[in-house]
Amino acid sequence: MSREVPFFRYRGLVYRAHNPKWSSAPVSGTGAMRRGGRFNRIGAPALYTSLDPKTAWMEAQQGFPFKPQPMTLVAYEVDCADVVDLGDPDVQAALGVSISDLAGAWEDMASLGIHPLTWTLADRLIDDGVAAIIVQSFAPGCGPDDRNLVFWAWSEVPPHLVSAIDDHGRASR
Repeated sequence: MSREVPFFRYRGLVYRAHNPKWSSAPVSGTGAMRRGGRFNRIGAPALYTSLDPKTAWMEAQQGFPFKPQPMTLVAYEVDCADVVDLGDPDVQAALGVSISDLAGAWEDMASLGIHPLTWTLADRLIDDGVAAIIVQSFAPGCGPDDRNLVFWAWSEVPPHLVSAIDDHGRASR
């Protein structure tokens, strides 16, 4: 990175709503790796979570905002170092990106064979040791206070702990 970008540690809960068929593998990141996402190219693992349940629901229902589909809501315990907040204007300036860059139509670009700027940014951050980013949700119905935590590196232990909360073993059934 051209300038120093501050890393911090995120400790707390995050949420993800996903297709019930994936309930037995809530921390896999396989779906994002297969299809790509705003902040990961196809073949690159990522785990997309939200800082609150409403945002997780809105993220999962993007294609059906007026006709909700069945979803499984999972809460995760997180203790992750090496996080960068892309909502911070100083961080955006240091990285040379704007909120409109982050909100760009990445799927349209990828379908046309154009490399989305957010993929280039993700590659840069991953190369610099960033494990996760906090970023605004751009799902329909979400605003600047609806935020996601997107992981590129996660494990069952710190410093990149992301653990699904399933005290009663329901996800494995």
